[in-house]
Amino acid sequence: MSTPSPLLSRPGAVAVEGGSVPAHYGSPLREQRELAEGAALVDRGDRDVLAVPGADRLTWLHSLLTQHLERLGDGTGTEALGLSPNGHVEHHLVLAELAGTTWVDVEPGTGAVLHGYLERMRFMLRVEPALVTGSWALLTLAGPRADAVLAAAGLPVPAAPYAVLPLDGGGWVRRMPPIGDGAPAVDLLVPRAELADRTDALVAAGASPAGADAYEALRVEARRPRLGVDTDHRTIPNETPWLTGAVHLAKGCYRGQETVARVHNLGRPPRRLVLLHLDGLAEQLPEAGTPVLAGTRTVGRVGTVVRHHELGVVALALVKQSVPMDAELTVAGARAAIDPDDAPAALDDTVAAARERVQAVRSGTMPR
Repeated sequence: MSTPSPLLSRPGAVAVEGGSVPAHYGSPLREQRELAEGAALVDRGDRDVLAVPGADRLTWLHSLLTQHLERLGDGTGTEALGLSPNGHVEHHLVLAELAGTTWVDVEPGTGAVLHGYLERMRFMLRVEPALVTGSWALLTLAGPRADAVLAAAGLPVPAAPYAVLPLDGGGWVRRMPPIGDGAPAVDLLVPRAELADRTDALVAAGASPAGADAYEALRVEARRPRLGVDTDHRTIPNETPWLTGAVHLAKGCYRGQETVARVHNLGRPPRRLVLLHLDGLAEQLPEAGTPVLAGTRTVGRVGTVVRHHELGVVALALVKQSVPMDAELTVAGARAAIDPDDAPAALDDTVAAARERVQAVRSGTMPR
């Protein structure tokens, strides 16, 4: 566990179980609404951060990862994956290129393993990867008023997707894909010693503090998976939205490329990521890895399960490609239905059946 965040001393702060950042500040559902409708600030300082300076950094990373990086421009960012030789996802990286350094943030607890791999792959190249989590921390500001808060705080406002702008005193602000149902989002990398002061300034400019629970709920709504939570050791990029956001299908060779290309060309990955609506759960939500059942047959596994301020209890799940949209599913004894927005394109009857099933699950009228 990393050093506890100074934001845990704010009124009402409750830590993530076994973690170092606030899960909530006393009202997770209200905090979700602020993220979706206003502007809220989330401490994501538990994410590991690496800095990769050196003249060869972009061509080197380009050769190791799934994304086209050798011409990544200064002041831009992207996402990439590190794969096993068999094409299974081992790392999910979010990158920012600024002033001669490629910054990388990854899932909590995965930075040391990634750093070790990068060190082994340095050879004689001019690159110096370093794990800098102890010195830098990530914040996420999200909501329709996020840009107004940045401006009121005197901070730069990146406009284009993944645009990266420097912050005075070090660090940067990066435009990210929306969370929830389209709420704008930006990440800020700040010196860890300034985390509390930066938070105070953004709160004074109009942001509300929100915990990790609120962010997770809107992340699930946006179908943005987390490595090791919504994925398992068998996950390949083709089963997730990462195929379009973190993989360049026309770039040269990288480890695991053969699997990605073969499955893409065949057009049918073994599983797909979907949003499940759940009803009939006890107070305790299922853990990641809980089976998704069709009758007595296991057809998938859930990842993140959350209580959403509008959708109720929902989960990201990897299910077999053969599972129909209107399948009668259960998770930990609760009824489950696939969200109609996850239906294959141009299948109106399938979408209609899925909507009916979701409505039945959420209203509690589905036959048991």
